[in-house]
Amino acid sequence: MTQDAADRSKRVLAALVREYIASGEPVASSLLVTAAGLGVSSATVRSILARLEEEGYVQQPHTSAGRIPTDRGYRFYVDLLLDSKRPNRSATAVEARLRRESPNGLLDSLLPQVSHMLSQASRGVGFAVRPAHEAAVFDRVEFVPLSALRVLVVIVASGGHVIQKVIDLGEPLGGDDLRQAANYLNEEFSGLPLHRAREAVLERINAERSLYDALRDRALRLATSTFSDLPDDRPMYVEGASSLLDDATGLTVQTLQALLQMIDEKQKLLQLLNEYIDGPGLTVVIGAEHLDPSLRPFSLVLSTYDDGSGIGTVGVIGPTRMHYSRAIAAVDGAAQAVSRLLRDPN
Repeated sequence: MTQDAADRSKRVLAALVREYIASGEPVASSLLVTAAGLGVSSATVRSILARLEEEGYVQQPHTSAGRIPTDRGYRFYVDLLLDSKRPNRSATAVEARLRRESPNGLLDSLLPQVSHMLSQASRGVGFAVRPAHEAAVFDRVEFVPLSALRVLVVIVASGGHVIQKVIDLGEPLGGDDLRQAANYLNEEFSGLPLHRAREAVLERINAERSLYDALRDRALRLATSTFSDLPDDRPMYVEGASSLLDDATGLTVQTLQALLQMIDEKQKLLQLLNEYIDGPGLTVVIGAEHLDPSLRPFSLVLSTYDDGSGIGTVGVIGPTRMHYSRAIAAVDGAAQAVSRLLRDPN
């Protein structure tokens, strides 16, 4: 394919995605002749669409209908938006509004406003999550033997928060062994956020694979079970779930129920967000790219903010046919505004 032909295909695909996002209807080749602004015939556009369909960027829901983008087509479009992203002028306006509506600059009043603003701007679900350092911090652990092979684990976190769980040991351990293991873990990991403690344990195990110290080996194996599956208790502010009930989203009741349940539980959604965030800045997850199959009818736009001592998250969730340019601008602007406001509350 020549460079000119490749450029024409990109322009046709971008125009098709824009038109489908705007209308929700399959896009006919005759419409794209004008929308893509190529100055070519309808037959040429049909040929381009046939090639895009073969390559998995578009699909034809009915033989007589126009085309709609696939998740791969949306990914092409979003990458195009991100590559051409200009400085976000909306961040200043968002910051000014947040200063008016949350004059104390505290997260408890700031983040609910952010989730509300993102929901309004994107017409989807807006959310905001506190930084990790705001989560409960590990203080100490105690092991209470229940039988030769089962132990009650009592985890005490900051503010007197107590979590209890029962674990199977796999080997019989006496009271002295359990006390020594608890003392070691309390000395090594006290002061870490709970959701970070398990990562620290695994890092320690990987760094000390040839442990000859039986106490440390036993303590770290106990810690692996102790810190697994603990709740990430950071507050998460969510708004706009009702917007997904609009008929225009094209989502089924079952699909909506799966997302609404995840939003209601929050814990599962937080775990997914942690999986997606691999660094500062914007992340867009589209349809089939989701780790959880129940989220594949949706797209997620999120970004991190920094309060000077930790990373939090803001973002939106909506159907794959979301207005990506609007959502990206809103999320990016909110993240920048929150970072600036928290670093300079005055």
